[in-house]
Amino acid sequence: MKVLACYSMKGGVGKTATAVNMAWFAANAGLRTLLVDMDPQGASSFYFRVKSKKKPWGKRFFAAYKNLVGHIKGSDYENLDVIPAHLSFRHFDVNLNNMSKSQKRLKRILKGFQKEYDLVILDCPPAITLLSENVFAASDLILVPVIPTTLSERTLEQLQKFFDDRNLPARRIVPFFSMVQHQKQMHAGTMARMRESNKRLLETVIPFSADIEKMGVFRAPVGEFTRSRPAFIAYRSLWDDIQDSLVG
Repeated sequence: MKVLACYSMKGGVGKTATAVNMAWFAANAGLRTLLVDMDPQGASSFYFRVKSKKKPWGKRFFAAYKNLVGHIKGSDYENLDVIPAHLSFRHFDVNLNNMSKSQKRLKRILKGFQKEYDLVILDCPPAITLLSENVFAASDLILVPVIPTTLSERTLEQLQKFFDDRNLPARRIVPFFSMVQHQKQMHAGTMARMRESNKRLLETVIPFSADIEKMGVFRAPVGEFTRSRPAFIAYRSLWDDIQDSLVG
């Protein structure tokens, strides 16, 4: 079983859209896939039309693997299950802070899914906290969408420095450009400059697209309502870039 995190310190960069579409592609590729919506906003859960139980349960999330099992929901797609977010997830860092070995609790509980799933995808909230450290420890690959702007570039640099300062394996960080507007000279210039200094940036570029925004209207991954438009082609390319690292 492999663990893929869709993560960014910055919000509004296309993280959830990436998680949803990568989960869809993985399931279509025959991988038994579990998407864990860890963002209390619950956007991934909304896209996949699943709801969490009303009673708060975030405090028990990191206690044991068995606490998660009862919250798994089937999606409309074969091979794809979801653990939907709950507003109580906003207290994750407080809960983790009161636990022993708090930086590796997530890694430990996810091991319980090894027999049931080939791939676990984590849709993470935008922050760098104790929860983020759990995500870094648990993940085999961390997909990081980067808008080609100064602030988004800066957050990628901060993330890389965080890894360097703590001797974490930087090879797990896989950044790619997201929400790109090719007509903007600033986007083109920023991408060219960043590619010179960061060889880990994927060649795939996710465009700024109304089709991605329509995911909220259709409540579905892009491939469910169009397969000829640039957004679908870009996400398919992104899946092609990473799938070898997640299979087997």
